[in-house]
Amino acid sequence: MEIKSLAEELNTNTYPGRGIVIGKSKDGKNAVIAYFIMGRSVNSRNRIFEVNDRGGIRTKAFDESKMEDPSLIIYNPVLKLDGKTIVTNGDQTDTIYDFMREGHCYRHALLTREFEPDAPNYTPRISGVVKPNGDYNLSILKSNMGKPQCLRFFFEYPARAGLGHFIHTYKCDGDPIPSFEGEPTPVEIDGDIDTFTNMVWENLNEDNKVSLFTRFINLETGEEDTRIINKNK
Repeated sequence: MEIKSLAEELNTNTYPGRGIVIGKSKDGKNAVIAYFIMGRSVNSRNRIFEVNDRGGIRTKAFDESKMEDPSLIIYNPVLKLDGKTIVTNGDQTDTIYDFMREGHCYRHALLTREFEPDAPNYTPRISGVVKPNGDYNLSILKSNMGKPQCLRFFFEYPARAGLGHFIHTYKCDGDPIPSFEGEPTPVEIDGDIDTFTNMVWENLNEDNKVSLFTRFINLETGEEDTRIINKNK
């Protein structure tokens, strides 16, 4: 597969939905993570990221008075456990965390979950786990070509300097919104955390982008550098 430009993958798609990028910095020193959310409805756009107390972030209503159904939009996108970082687009973050805490793997956790119950979109659940050495896993749970049958896909990657993989919930905008297809896209990882963060944020569709989380994890020391950008301020 061809290694793509992450900027181009973002700026040519008005609505990839929620997205995860995991990889390794070009200098080989850091594991790299990005997670973003987008929204078309007032309820989806009425969110921010904030730090939680388990090494990651949670979503929160920006204006509590405008919050409608919180069930699929309020969750912990990022949690940490035993040097591993879990990042997902829903409350399956907690499912993975709980299973891993009991000695199981992320696959066991995701076998108990399926796509979101938001017919007719059946939004996929996308998940990633970054290991202390920088190797990472990605997964997508999606409908069977728009039918309410769950297909589960798991991908495992050895970390490689300058390379990441990008997975997102939707192939593109639509009604209903078509689910992501195929394997996670190989993308270039370049620059320091601020360069990388700004590149992702500036290439997301201006109307639909909501929040972005990025993190660089030093693979030698475990030290973390994190950025959060919220459109709602």
